[in-house]
Amino acid sequence: MTHSRRAFLGTSVAAAGLPLADLASKVTTMPTGDDPLGVRGDFAGANARTYLNTAYQALLPRQVAEAGRAFIERKATNPLLVGEMMRKTDEVRGQFARLIGAAPEEVGFLFSTSEGENLVAQALDLQPGDNVVIDELHYESEFVLYRALEARRGITMRVVKHRDGAVTARDLEPHVDRRTKLVSVAWVSHQNGFRHDMRPIADLAHAHGALCYTDAIQAVGMFPVDVKASGVDLLCCGSYKWVLGGFGPAPLYVRRELLDRIRPDRSGWMQVARELPDFRFELHKTAKQYEYSTLPFCEVYMLGAGLSYIERVGVSRIEQHTVPLARQLQDGLLRQGYRLFTPPGNTSSIVTYFFTGEATAHRQAFERATIDVTVRDALKQVRVSTALFNTADDVTKFLDVTKGLR
Repeated sequence: MTHSRRAFLGTSVAAAGLPLADLASKVTTMPTGDDPLGVRGDFAGANARTYLNTAYQALLPRQVAEAGRAFIERKATNPLLVGEMMRKTDEVRGQFARLIGAAPEEVGFLFSTSEGENLVAQALDLQPGDNVVIDELHYESEFVLYRALEARRGITMRVVKHRDGAVTARDLEPHVDRRTKLVSVAWVSHQNGFRHDMRPIADLAHAHGALCYTDAIQAVGMFPVDVKASGVDLLCCGSYKWVLGGFGPAPLYVRRELLDRIRPDRSGWMQVARELPDFRFELHKTAKQYEYSTLPFCEVYMLGAGLSYIERVGVSRIEQHTVPLARQLQDGLLRQGYRLFTPPGNTSSIVTYFFTGEATAHRQAFERATIDVTVRDALKQVRVSTALFNTADDVTKFLDVTKGLR
């Protein structure tokens, strides 16, 4: 190939003009008693509404919105060439790797957490009689995925029941045996915010020769995540919740030793490291091998801005601010007589409780008060989540509404 696409990307990128700047400028507000992280001024939505719904999707700080607008404006006037966007992708890859304690070579970009677990499950070459162990606090996609694999491959999905909203390694242990190929949990459950202790679960899986996978979309950015210390083998995380990005890129972590085993389940041009004669290719041996097609580059730039924002604020400081707010929520709801689905002592920023009245009344009460939460009509549950921009006043306003409901 005399004029290959890869060669074009490498040689003509200079024609794109100046690189798109990282517009995630410094946090612009100062810490105060009500806003100890000094971020509230960057979140326009948090000042217009009482937004307690980051577990659904996050508000964007001003800097991330600016990064998205700048990309679109550049696309409209002087589009970036793919080579420059791919270099930005590598920069963001490094940012995400630092956030979870991984190496950049262990991080690839997919399009959703559901795609991540699908890729892993297909790579395991599951055979009749094998089993996968998950818990009932997992996300819905996993149940769909493993029921489909039961029908197609003759495996067994073993679903471990929760006890009062929690599942521990001890609960999982009776279900794990020599035919278990994967133990999969959501690091933090979207259902009730339960935060798993991942190390004992990973150790349990490894003791039986299985791998440990976690859906971390409700964890990364909420509190410090260290994939090495936790022992997890595989992790996927969407970008539109706690890492303050848009919809699109979903970073996938694959432990270095597994890169040869977890093979891509589809093929495309972005996997190519080097082109060879006769339409043959040398593919990436790192986690770039999972990037088979053009990425949503605008959202990659936005994710980079979101990660930069989190890096400057500090994820430990975010946890130290938001988890006490969630505890304040739990204590207030218990005093008002509500039954919690979130177990006591939980250390995430998500709280779910049950109500007995009509769902419509709850939904309308929150709408009148301009409070955003997730109301689950059929389950008679409300899920509330506190983020870095929330304050004790937000929690008080919420509890002022719930005391008039039941």
